Amino acid sequence: MASATFKYLRPNRLPHIWCPGCGDGIIVGALVRAIDKLGWSKDETVVVTGIGCSARSNAIIDFNTFQTTHGRALGFATGLKLARPELKVVVVTGDGDGAGIGGNHLIHTARRNVDLTTILVNNSIYGMTGGQYSPLTPTGSFATTAPYGMVEPAFDVCRLVEGAGASFVARGTVYHVRQLEELIGAALTHKGFSFVEVVAQCPTGFGRRNRMKSPAEMMKWQRDHAVTVEAAEKLPPEKLAGKFLTGVLHHEDRPEYTEMYRQVIAQAGQEGGRE
Repeated sequence: MASATFKYLRPNRLPHIWCPGCGDGIIVGALVRAIDKLGWSKDETVVVTGIGCSARSNAIIDFNTFQTTHGRALGFATGLKLARPELKVVVVTGDGDGAGIGGNHLIHTARRNVDLTTILVNNSIYGMTGGQYSPLTPTGSFATTAPYGMVEPAFDVCRLVEGAGASFVARGTVYHVRQLEELIGAALTHKGFSFVEVVAQCPTGFGRRNRMKSPAEMMKWQRDHAVTVEAAEKLPPEKLAGKFLTGVLHHEDRPEYTEMYRQVIAQAGQEGGRE
């Protein structure tokens, strides 16, 4: 990792504690480089996590960090943002933590348009807690709780949060790390709820059960199946079959929740309350 971003890490927690070949370290690298480009200080930045492999990022990131209960990171982050709106709040979560156990929080944080950035690491599995299938596990894939193959359809989590009201939605991959860094940077500067899904590899929990034992093999899958939004506009439907889009998928400006909430507080203070 470049020395310019090493200042954002806790050296006494290195080397990292993820499994060999995990994509989480690449995502943390993209996040801290994006923050470094913006010039945010450690004191004004908060990283909130729930439970899972992605939550281990706050063990090595040297910002204000807060690990919460499983699936509840967005609830805690919303409270933090309401209390200290001047802080830059980032939530790092996984597909099980964020879209499964925390799915309801994800929907309503997007609906409210709270000024948070959420990075959802989609490795298709509950990696740390036993290899169970998640709402983002592809149909037909194997997991400890799907020994004969996943029969449920998977969420398109980007379309889910866009439908719920998220004002910035993007998707990247661990393989396309420069694009990922740019997407995270754009999300961090967006006013309102910004969401970045990162397609990542979990060779231990997902790959070895699905005949993708090599991390490199899993990353090549990302390379071969990702299509940028710009490239997709020029391709016929048959060329897009089985592929997924990357880039900024949705962007709009609309009122942000924290500001509206503080306006209500100010109004209530002036009027002294209503009967």
